[in-house]
Amino acid sequence: MKKTNARVKVMQPKRDEESIASLMNKILNKIGEDTDREGLVRTPERAEKALRFLTSGYETNVQSIINGALFNEKCDEMVVVKDIEFFSMCEHHLLPFFGKMHVAYLPKDKLIGLSKIPRVVDMFARRLQLQERLTQQVAETLQEVLEPRGVGVICEARHFCMMMRGVEKQQSGTVTSAMLGAFRDGKDTRDEFLSLVSHRNHPFY
Repeated sequence: MKKTNARVKVMQPKRDEESIASLMNKILNKIGEDTDREGLVRTPERAEKALRFLTSGYETNVQSIINGALFNEKCDEMVVVKDIEFFSMCEHHLLPFFGKMHVAYLPKDKLIGLSKIPRVVDMFARRLQLQERLTQQVAETLQEVLEPRGVGVICEARHFCMMMRGVEKQQSGTVTSAMLGAFRDGKDTRDEFLSLVSHRNHPFY
C-alpha cells in the first residue's frame, strides 16, 4: 500500500475575534507559524488559559486573602517566612522571572496566619511586574494590614529577559529589598533578619 505524506488538516475551533485566543492565533501566524497544524490548533486557547492564571493577581484583593486571619496576640519576637517561591512576568518583555522571597515582621499587637504571607506574595507576583515594585508592594501591604513595628522583605530572582535574550547571562541573579520601620531604623534588627534568611552555599550569596 502506497504511503502518503499528506498532512491531515485539523479544524480550527471557533473563537471570539476579540478573545485572547483569537489574538494569539494571529500572533502565531505573524511569526510564520502554521496554526492549522495539529500541534498548534488548541495552542491559542491554552495560551489564554495560562495567561489568565499568570495574571490572576489583578482579580485578587488583600481582604479576600486575609479573610479574618488576624489575631490579637502579644508577641515581640521577629516572625520570618523564608524561601517563598514565586513566579512572575516582567512587564517589559512579557518573559518570566522567578525566585524566592523572604518576609519578616516585628509584631506589635497583631499576628497573621502564616499561610497568608505566601498568598500575599502570589497576589502581587501574578501580575505584570518589576522585581523592585513586587518587593515594595509586599512590604507595604503587610505594614498596612498588621501595623507592626517593622517589615523586612528580601527578593531574589532570575530573569528570563536577561537569560534568554539581551546579555544572555544565565547565572546572574538580582536581589532587591524593602525595609520598613524597625528594619530600616535598627541595624541590629536588620542584621538579625539577614542572618536568619542567609543560606550557606545559597546561589544568591
